[in-house]
Amino acid sequence: MNDFSPTLPPELGSASSVSAADVDLLLPLAAAPRKAKLLVVDDQPIHLQVLYRALSADHQLFMATSGAQALKVIREQNPDLVLLDVVMPDMDGFEVLQHLKSNPESAAIPVIFVTAHGGDEIETQCLHAGAVDFIPKPVNPSVVRARVKTHLTLKFQSDFLRDMAFLDGLTGVSNRRQFDERLPVEWGRAQRNGSALTLIMLDVDSFKAYNDHYGHQAGDDCLRQIAAVLKAELRRPADLVARYGGEEFVCLLPDTGFDDGMVMGLRLLNAVKALAIPHRFSVAEPVVTISLGVATREGSGQASRATYLLSLADSQLYQAKHSGRAQVCGARLPMAAAPAQVSA
Repeated sequence: MNDFSPTLPPELGSASSVSAADVDLLLPLAAAPRKAKLLVVDDQPIHLQVLYRALSADHQLFMATSGAQALKVIREQNPDLVLLDVVMPDMDGFEVLQHLKSNPESAAIPVIFVTAHGGDEIETQCLHAGAVDFIPKPVNPSVVRARVKTHLTLKFQSDFLRDMAFLDGLTGVSNRRQFDERLPVEWGRAQRNGSALTLIMLDVDSFKAYNDHYGHQAGDDCLRQIAAVLKAELRRPADLVARYGGEEFVCLLPDTGFDDGMVMGLRLLNAVKALAIPHRFSVAEPVVTISLGVATREGSGQASRATYLLSLADSQLYQAKHSGRAQVCGARLPMAAAPAQVSA
């Protein structure tokens, strides 16, 4: 049984099309653009088939027959909700849940335990372990659908509120808090996988002069236009653009090497310049421009901290500002990195 792509038991035929019931899962202010992704974990194929019949019409379903498979699917697919058997060989449901809760990337995924072991004691144990609900076997399909719907609605609401808390009120891109949370997560992933990670820090050139001569409302509108361009250029779902503070922005680019990071920096530089926002008081050009610092960590031998990457990007931005502005400077993080020193 395939445990990664949406799983269809061979004896069940093709999946049903989306039903009108999907609409019930949508929030008034945050409609889900896709079917919710569910992971069903059970070592008994018959139980997987029962849950498939109950849930496949209205959800994108993934299946796993062991705890190890489940963790792999979760890492690669990031499901919205997990239905998890308690008793499985090698790794039981409690161990799987413990792994999820210990990882910031999966800690918020709601888990419903589905088990043949009933009674108040086991139900209490499941809830204390961090599950959001408990469904005894044999399952009632109507009950399963109702509970899944309830917990998906709660998750979508929570995700929506979380997204609002992580948005910059002026520009609509991510805020400093979101960046501060994402940087160590992406750094940790790059460390584990030996993959590249690029950080771009950028600053609007002569922005104080722009505010002083054109007014703060014009300055706000300028920042909004720049943020929109930055967001449009970062097209991959994993890429992040955030307002770091004032007229500074940061871009976090997972799986991006140094050369590609420099290319992206030049794209951002040219895209902002192409806005052609007049700036007669800039020391760089007669239009609004940005200066950028690019920093990249590559390979698996860098045991330094994520803050070193940020310091390196900051020092490269400083270099760009003091080399004439409206340009990109970049550097790779050394294998034995120490915080970059920025001149006063």
